[in-house]
Amino acid sequence: MSEADAQLLQQFQQGEAAAFDTLFLRRHSQVYRVAYGLVGTREQAEDLVQEAFLALYYQPPQLGGEDSLLAWLCRVALNRGYNNLRGERRARERDERVGRLEVAEQPGPEVALLRAEEQASVRAVLSSLPERQSRLLLLRYAGLSYAEIAAALELAPGSVGTLLARAEKAFAAAFAQSELPTT
Repeated sequence: MSEADAQLLQQFQQGEAAAFDTLFLRRHSQVYRVAYGLVGTREQAEDLVQEAFLALYYQPPQLGGEDSLLAWLCRVALNRGYNNLRGERRARERDERVGRLEVAEQPGPEVALLRAEEQASVRAVLSSLPERQSRLLLLRYAGLSYAEIAAALELAPGSVGTLLARAEKAFAAAFAQSELPTT
C-alpha cells in the first residue's frame, strides 16, 4: 500500500474524518473506471463506488505490506457489481419465462447509437468470458498496475502478465467471432 494511503487510512481509523474525504478524492476516479467498465452506466457505477467507500467507512480493511487500498476498493466494487449483474440476469430470465420483458429503446444520434452498440458488444463479450478473465481486463484497462490487479484478484503477482495476455487473446477471439455475420 502506498505510504500516503496507509497514513490516511490510519488517521481515519483514529477518528479523523478529513482523512476519509482525502482517500475518497484520491481513489474515486480509479474505482469508478473499474465499476463503469463492468456495468456500463454512470448511475450503477456511482452506486458501486459508493458501496465500496461505505464498506471502507464502516469496515476498514486490515491491510499490510504489499496490500493496496485501491485494489481492495476495486475488489469490493467488482464483487458487488457482479452480484448486482447476477441479480439482474436472474430477474431478466424470470421476466422472459413469464413473458413480461419489455424492451424500451430510445433512438439517439447516429454516433451515440454506434457507440452504444460497440459498448454493448464489448460488455457481451466480456460477460461470455470466464469471470476471472473479464475481471483482469476490466482492472487493467481501468489503469491498475499488475501488482494492484494481483492484490484485487488475490493472484500471484508474477502470474498477472500471463493471465492478462490469455484474457486479451480470449477477448479478441470472442469479439471477432461476435462480429461475424450470421446467415
